[in-house]
Order: sequence, then structure tokens, then C-alpha cells
Amino acid sequence: MFKLKSKKKVTDEFSEKQQEMGFFDHLEELRKRIIYSVLALIGGSVFSGFYINYIIENILIKPALVNHLTLQNLKPFGQPILYFKIILVLGFIIAFPFILYQLWKFIAPGLYVNEKKWVRTITFFTTLCFFTGVLFSYYVMIPSMMAFASSFGTQYIQNNIDINEFFSFFSMMLLATGLVFEMPMIAWVLAKFGILKARMLRKYRRHSIIIILIISAVVTPTPDPISQLIFAAPLFVLYELSILITKLSEKKEIEVIDENEEN
Repeated sequence: MFKLKSKKKVTDEFSEKQQEMGFFDHLEELRKRIIYSVLALIGGSVFSGFYINYIIENILIKPALVNHLTLQNLKPFGQPILYFKIILVLGFIIAFPFILYQLWKFIAPGLYVNEKKWVRTITFFTTLCFFTGVLFSYYVMIPSMMAFASSFGTQYIQNNIDINEFFSFFSMMLLATGLVFEMPMIAWVLAKFGILKARMLRKYRRHSIIIILIISAVVTPTPDPISQLIFAAPLFVLYELSILITKLSEKKEIEVIDENEEN
């Protein structure tokens, strides 16, 4: 058996936390975290700027060139604008772990002591999930979509693709897949706060299948079912993994409460 904290005790702890930081203190803390995040973004952008030509020639346009697609610039200042966009997006990806950590540092004063110890763990695994999604998109999804684009249609129509359109597609797929791969971590955090339960996820499993297929159809720009299934398959796995993680989180919380009750 286990018991929850009394309402009075929870209220007292919450009041103590509120006394620790006032409204203007929160604003000052927010300003500091934003400044740190912007500096990290600038640092990541400067770092990517040193290697921008290598990145474009050996990473960005490689999936298109491998599938014999021709990329072209259709705007007078298209390439300078493209370079700026790539540097900014890469700067965000490089700075993502630090920005995420700053977000949790801002939230930390509002957490209880036992919740604050999650910050570094959440930052690490959230970053890991994000970059796993990015790598999956680059090495699996984007090549399959480029292969379909190059093989579809008649030989009398050349596939000359605007480089800015290609980059928009490329960056959208990387970021969307990276964020989708955060599903297990989101489930873990919600379970820790008691918002999400494993039985709820199991109950809506059939509904989630329909939603995942709809998301796959919307996110993947190609109409072929293969690309959509390639995107949907890991989502099914991530959903099941979220159920497992939520169940383990609930079990661990009960064990901790039982230990505290015995002590």
C-alpha cells in the first residue's frame, strides 16, 4: 500500500517555491536563458559557417545527386539566401542540446527537489531521440523519397529541382522526424507528472494507428505508399515503446512511494 502527500503538505511546498522566485525574478531568469540560447545558436551557426561548402556539397545535395536529380537556382540571390538558411538551421541543430537544457533550467525552480534531478537525464535522452530521428530521416527516409522522385514520370520531363525547394523539403523532413522521435521522452515526462497512464495509451492504440497513418500522409510529400510506410513504421514502434516506458515509470514511482512508506 502507498499513500499520497496530504493536500496541506503539497500546498506548503508549492508556497515555498513561489516565495523563492517572484514575478520579476522569473522574467530575469527567462531573459538570461534566452540570451544563453541565442549565444548558443550564434556559436553553432558560426561553426557551421566554416564548413558550409563541405556540408552543402557532401551532405545536403548528396541524396539528390545519387539519384541523378539536377538542382538549380532560379533566383538572383537564391544561393546567398540558401547559405544563410542552411547556416541558421545547422546552428539550431548544433545548439539544440544546450537550448533544451536552458529550457529545463528555466522550469527547474518550479519543480520539487526530486523532480529537479530529472533535468540532465531528460536533456540527454531528448537530445538522443532527436538526433536519432534526424539520422533516420537522412539515411532512410530522404533517400527513398529521392529514389521515388527520380524514377517516377516520363523520360521527356526533366527533374530540374529548385535548390530552395529542395532545401525546404530536406530541412522539414529532418526537423519533423527529429521531433516525432521525441514521443517516448514526452510519454516519460507526462507519466512522471501523473498526466499520462499506460492503460490510456493501450486503450487508444487503434485510434493512434489511424492518426499515425494520417500524419505520415501529411508529412511525406511523395504520394507513394512506400515512403509513407517507411515514416509510419517507426511511429508504431515509438508508440509501443512509449507504452512500455510509461508502464515502467509508473511501476518505479509506486516502488519509491512504498519504500518511503516503509521508512
